[in-house]
Amino acid sequence: MLNTKIMPSILTAAVAGAAYVAISAAPAAAQDKPKYEKCYGIAKAGENSCAAANGAHGCAGQAKADYDGQEFKDVAAGTCEQMNGQKTAFTGKNPKMKS
Repeated sequence: MLNTKIMPSILTAAVAGAAYVAISAAPAAAQDKPKYEKCYGIAKAGENSCAAANGAHGCAGQAKADYDGQEFKDVAAGTCEQMNGQKTAFTGKNPKMKS
């Protein structure tokens, strides 16, 4: 049987080790998470990510027209302009997109 003075030390070491692993793993997981941005004017009808900028509706999938400047899709950070979209809402249809 283990000495009663040694047992608390073993328990403390085990808890400290588990806490260290949990704390050191958390920042790595946060770095791996992709970052997204709103990209306006690239969503087709019914494929928007969330509410319209002008308040026309409050949910995803409710866009009525293709490439509306008030509708956005979440895209990987830094890719919006490559997709011919804009990071801010605008009025009308995206002229860079073809229906």
